[in-house]
Amino acid sequence: MNKINYDDLLFTVPEASKILKVEQKTVRNLIAKGFLQALKLGRVKIRKVEIERFLQWSQGKDLTDLNNVKELN
Repeated sequence: MNKINYDDLLFTVPEASKILKVEQKTVRNLIAKGFLQALKLGRVKIRKVEIERFLQWSQGKDLTDLNNVKELN
């Protein structure tokens, strides 16, 4: 199992899924819905600053249903 270097500037979908502690499919869905911005350099990659932005924005939100994001109660 590869260790993730958190000082990296770019993460692959598998690395981002480990950081966010979700399935790779969830990361791909977040990208498809526009909640997480990515770029493609060979493979899809997510910038470290984008993961940090997403985590800041999503704090206090329920993202269980990406079609109906709401505040946590």
